Amino acid sequence: MRAFAVEYSWNGPVQTTLQADPRVASACLSDQTSCGCCLIQKQIKRLEQYFEKSTEELNKELTKSKTALSNIRASRSFFSVALNNDTRMSCNGPYTKDMFIMYKYIFFNLGNSYNEQTGIFTPPRSGVYSLTVTIYALAASVKNVATCANLQVNGQVVATLFEQNGQDIEDSATIVVSLKLKAGDQVVVNLLKGCFVCDNRSHYNTFTGFLLYATD
Repeated sequence: MRAFAVEYSWNGPVQTTLQADPRVASACLSDQTSCGCCLIQKQIKRLEQYFEKSTEELNKELTKSKTALSNIRASRSFFSVALNNDTRMSCNGPYTKDMFIMYKYIFFNLGNSYNEQTGIFTPPRSGVYSLTVTIYALAASVKNVATCANLQVNGQVVATLFEQNGQDIEDSATIVVSLKLKAGDQVVVNLLKGCFVCDNRSHYNTFTGFLLYATD
Protein backbone atom coordinates (compact mmCIF):
# COMPACT_ATOMS: atom_id res chain seq x y z
CA MET A 1 0.00 0.00 0.00
CA ARG A 2 2.93 2.39 0.63
CA ALA A 3 4.32 2.05 -2.91
CA PHE A 4 0.84 2.42 -4.29
CA ALA A 5 0.23 5.60 -2.27
CA VAL A 6 3.47 7.14 -3.59
CA GLU A 7 2.51 6.26 -7.15
CA TYR A 8 -0.76 8.15 -6.80
CA SER A 9 0.52 11.02 -4.67
CA TRP A 10 -0.66 14.50 -5.61
CA ASN A 11 2.91 15.82 -5.22
CA GLY A 12 4.16 15.16 -8.68
CA PRO A 13 2.49 12.46 -10.79
CA VAL A 14 0.41 14.95 -12.83
CA GLN A 15 3.39 17.12 -13.65
CA THR A 16 5.49 14.06 -14.42
CA THR A 17 2.79 12.75 -16.75
CA LEU A 18 2.65 16.05 -18.62
CA GLN A 19 6.40 16.15 -18.98
CA ALA A 20 6.51 12.53 -20.13
CA ASP A 21 3.84 13.14 -22.80
CA PRO A 22 4.86 16.06 -25.04
CA ARG A 23 1.50 15.98 -26.83
CA VAL A 24 -0.32 16.76 -23.61
CA ALA A 25 2.17 19.49 -22.75
CA SER A 26 1.83 21.02 -26.22
CA ALA A 27 -1.96 21.01 -26.02
CA CYS A 28 -1.88 22.69 -22.65
CA LEU A 29 0.55 25.38 -23.86
CA SER A 30 -1.53 26.16 -26.96
CA ASP A 31 -4.86 26.33 -25.16
CA GLN A 32 -4.86 27.39 -21.51
CA THR A 33 -8.59 26.63 -21.15
CA SER A 34 -8.30 23.10 -22.49
CA CYS A 35 -5.16 22.64 -20.41
CA GLY A 36 -7.11 23.36 -17.23
CA CYS A 37 -9.78 20.89 -18.22
CA CYS A 38 -7.12 18.36 -19.16
CA LEU A 39 -5.49 18.62 -15.75
CA ILE A 40 -8.82 18.30 -13.93
CA GLN A 41 -9.79 15.26 -15.99
CA LYS A 42 -6.43 13.64 -15.34
CA GLN A 43 -6.69 14.34 -11.62
CA ILE A 44 -10.20 12.89 -11.50
CA LYS A 45 -9.08 9.85 -13.48
CA ARG A 46 -6.12 9.25 -11.20
CA LEU A 47 -8.38 9.70 -8.17
CA GLU A 48 -10.75 7.07 -9.52
CA GLN A 49 -7.84 4.71 -10.13
CA TYR A 50 -6.54 5.37 -6.64
CA PHE A 51 -9.87 4.49 -4.99
CA GLU A 52 -10.32 1.42 -7.20
CA LYS A 53 -6.85 0.18 -6.30
CA SER A 54 -7.38 1.02 -2.62
CA THR A 55 -10.66 -0.90 -2.59
CA GLU A 56 -8.99 -3.89 -4.24
CA GLU A 57 -6.16 -3.93 -1.72
CA LEU A 58 -8.53 -3.51 1.23
CA ASN A 59 -10.69 -6.38 -0.02
CA LYS A 60 -7.61 -8.60 -0.20
CA GLU A 61 -6.67 -7.73 3.37
CA LEU A 62 -10.27 -8.30 4.50
CA THR A 63 -10.28 -11.74 2.88
CA LYS A 64 -6.99 -12.64 4.60
CA SER A 65 -8.36 -11.49 7.96
CA LYS A 66 -11.58 -13.46 7.53
CA THR A 67 -9.62 -16.58 6.60
CA ALA A 68 -7.32 -16.22 9.62
CA LEU A 69 -10.28 -15.66 11.96
CA SER A 70 -12.09 -18.65 10.50
CA ASN A 71 -9.03 -20.85 11.10
CA ILE A 72 -8.77 -19.63 14.69
CA ARG A 73 -12.44 -20.32 15.36
CA ALA A 74 -12.21 -23.76 13.77
CA SER A 75 -9.26 -24.72 15.97
CA ARG A 76 -10.55 -23.35 19.27
CA SER A 77 -11.31 -25.95 21.87
CA PHE A 78 -13.04 -25.57 25.20
CA PHE A 79 -15.34 -28.02 26.91
CA SER A 80 -16.81 -28.43 30.35
CA VAL A 81 -19.09 -31.34 31.20
CA ALA A 82 -20.73 -32.95 34.23
CA LEU A 83 -21.83 -36.49 34.99
CA ASN A 84 -25.56 -35.79 34.83
CA ASN A 85 -28.27 -33.27 35.62
CA ASP A 86 -30.59 -35.51 37.63
CA THR A 87 -32.87 -34.08 40.30
CA ARG A 88 -31.97 -36.98 42.61
CA MET A 89 -28.53 -38.27 43.50
CA SER A 90 -27.58 -41.23 41.30
CA CYS A 91 -24.40 -43.29 41.21
CA ASN A 92 -22.32 -45.04 38.54
CA GLY A 93 -20.53 -48.20 39.70
CA PRO A 94 -18.96 -50.03 41.22
CA TYR A 95 -18.18 -52.21 38.17
CA THR A 96 -16.19 -55.40 37.77
CA LYS A 97 -13.88 -53.71 35.26
CA ASP A 98 -12.64 -50.25 34.36
CA MET A 99 -15.22 -48.11 32.53
CA PHE A 100 -15.00 -44.77 30.74
CA ILE A 101 -17.03 -42.12 32.53
CA MET A 102 -19.72 -40.78 30.21
CA TYR A 103 -20.36 -37.15 31.12
CA LYS A 104 -23.84 -36.44 29.82
CA TYR A 105 -24.47 -32.87 30.91
CA ILE A 106 -22.76 -30.28 28.69
CA PHE A 107 -21.89 -26.82 30.01
CA PHE A 108 -19.77 -25.90 26.99
CA ASN A 109 -18.45 -27.84 24.03
CA LEU A 110 -16.82 -25.25 21.80
CA GLY A 111 -15.53 -26.97 18.67
CA ASN A 112 -17.44 -30.18 19.52
CA SER A 113 -14.20 -31.79 20.68
CA TYR A 114 -15.92 -33.77 23.46
CA ASN A 115 -18.11 -36.72 22.45
CA GLU A 116 -20.82 -37.36 25.02
CA GLN A 117 -21.60 -40.76 23.47
CA THR A 118 -18.10 -42.11 24.08
CA GLY A 119 -16.80 -39.85 26.87
CA ILE A 120 -13.74 -39.07 24.73
CA PHE A 121 -12.17 -35.64 24.29
CA THR A 122 -10.30 -35.34 20.97
CA PRO A 123 -8.04 -32.26 20.60
CA PRO A 124 -8.69 -30.54 17.25
CA ARG A 125 -5.09 -29.34 16.99
CA SER A 126 -1.74 -29.98 18.63
CA GLY A 127 -0.86 -27.83 21.62
CA VAL A 128 -0.71 -27.54 25.38
CA TYR A 129 -4.05 -28.15 27.07
CA SER A 130 -5.27 -27.58 30.61
CA LEU A 131 -7.39 -30.46 31.93
CA THR A 132 -9.31 -30.59 35.19
CA VAL A 133 -11.18 -33.56 36.64
CA THR A 134 -13.23 -33.71 39.83
CA ILE A 135 -14.85 -36.91 41.11
CA TYR A 136 -17.33 -37.29 43.94
CA ALA A 137 -19.21 -40.10 45.64
CA LEU A 138 -21.71 -40.32 48.46
CA ALA A 139 -20.39 -43.06 50.70
CA ALA A 140 -23.81 -43.68 52.21
CA SER A 141 -25.01 -44.84 48.78
CA VAL A 142 -22.50 -47.69 48.41
CA LYS A 143 -20.81 -49.26 51.43
CA ASN A 144 -17.09 -50.02 51.77
CA VAL A 145 -15.93 -48.75 48.39
CA ALA A 146 -13.94 -45.76 47.23
CA THR A 147 -14.28 -43.10 44.59
CA CYS A 148 -11.37 -43.39 42.19
CA ALA A 149 -10.57 -42.75 38.54
CA ASN A 150 -7.68 -41.90 36.28
CA LEU A 151 -7.05 -39.59 33.36
CA GLN A 152 -5.83 -41.37 30.24
CA VAL A 153 -4.37 -40.24 26.94
CA ASN A 154 -4.45 -42.88 24.21
CA GLY A 155 -4.85 -45.58 26.88
CA GLN A 156 -1.90 -44.36 28.97
CA VAL A 157 -2.54 -43.16 32.54
CA VAL A 158 -1.29 -39.61 33.16
CA ALA A 159 -2.92 -38.89 36.55
CA THR A 160 -4.96 -40.75 39.17
CA LEU A 161 -7.72 -39.58 41.52
CA PHE A 162 -8.53 -41.56 44.66
CA GLU A 163 -10.26 -41.21 48.01
CA GLN A 164 -11.18 -44.12 50.25
CA ASN A 165 -14.21 -43.88 52.50
CA GLY A 166 -13.22 -41.95 55.62
CA GLN A 167 -15.00 -40.61 58.66
CA ASP A 168 -17.51 -38.61 56.65
CA ILE A 169 -20.04 -39.87 54.14
CA GLU A 170 -18.67 -37.95 51.15
CA ASP A 171 -15.54 -38.64 49.11
CA SER A 172 -14.03 -36.44 46.42
CA ALA A 173 -10.77 -35.77 44.58
CA THR A 174 -9.56 -33.24 42.01
CA ILE A 175 -6.63 -33.01 39.61
CA VAL A 176 -5.46 -30.17 37.37
CA VAL A 177 -2.83 -30.94 34.74
CA SER A 178 -1.31 -29.29 31.69
CA LEU A 179 -0.50 -31.71 28.88
CA LYS A 180 1.03 -31.45 25.45
CA LEU A 181 -1.43 -33.21 23.17
CA LYS A 182 -1.48 -33.97 19.47
CA ALA A 183 -4.46 -33.43 17.21
CA GLY A 184 -6.50 -36.63 17.24
CA ASP A 185 -5.36 -37.89 20.65
CA GLN A 186 -8.04 -39.55 22.76
CA VAL A 187 -8.43 -38.26 26.31
CA VAL A 188 -10.81 -39.94 28.77
CA VAL A 189 -11.61 -40.18 32.46
CA ASN A 190 -11.61 -43.85 33.42
CA LEU A 191 -13.64 -45.11 36.41
CA LEU A 192 -11.54 -47.80 38.04
CA LYS A 193 -12.78 -51.28 38.87
CA GLY A 194 -14.58 -51.39 42.22
CA CYS A 195 -14.99 -47.61 42.46
CA PHE A 196 -18.03 -45.41 41.97
CA VAL A 197 -19.13 -41.82 41.41
CA CYS A 198 -22.38 -40.04 42.31
CA ASP A 199 -23.95 -36.86 41.06
CA ASN A 200 -27.09 -34.77 40.61
CA ARG A 201 -27.80 -31.31 39.28
CA SER A 202 -25.30 -29.90 41.78
CA HIS A 203 -22.64 -31.21 39.33
CA TYR A 204 -20.04 -32.62 41.69
CA ASN A 205 -18.35 -34.68 38.94
CA THR A 206 -16.88 -32.53 36.19
CA PHE A 207 -14.40 -32.79 33.34
CA THR A 208 -13.03 -29.58 31.80
CA GLY A 209 -10.37 -28.85 29.20
CA PHE A 210 -9.19 -26.02 26.98
CA LEU A 211 -6.32 -25.12 24.68
CA LEU A 212 -3.68 -22.96 26.35
CA TYR A 213 -1.59 -22.44 23.20
CA ALA A 214 -1.12 -24.25 19.90
CA THR A 215 2.20 -25.81 18.90
CA ASP A 216 1.54 -26.55 15.21
